Amino acid sequence: MKRVTGIGGIFFKSKDPKALSAWYRDHLGVTLEPWGGSVFRWVSEDNPSGTGTTVWSPFSADTSYFAPSEASFMVNYRVADLHGLLAALRAEGCQVEDKIDESELGKFGWVVDPDGNKIELWEPPAGR
Repeated sequence: MKRVTGIGGIFFKSKDPKALSAWYRDHLGVTLEPWGGSVFRWVSEDNPSGTGTTVWSPFSADTSYFAPSEASFMVNYRVADLHGLLAALRAEGCQVEDKIDESELGKFGWVVDPDGNKIELWEPPAGR
């Protein structure tokens, strides 16, 4: 079974996400979306049409989205089979959250690494 197939996003906390996003836009040329982050599109051997993306997004410093991790960041990894991978991780003794979100954006699940960092696992919808 394929496990991680790429990085789907980089999320991090900021005291002022809007100002930080503007700094990245003004000084590094990061194109911002109306919601405040950016979407980088890419092509790979498995995705020759270039429909894959990596999201870059600052979150408010007081977000609870990264909980139970106390880290100031969270990485979202693309996966090929979310349910299969979560089952394998549980069988391997990993700390896997029970919650799974499924929507038009894909399937999302979470695991915590040995350092206490919450990791988001994302199975994109077909064609993305």
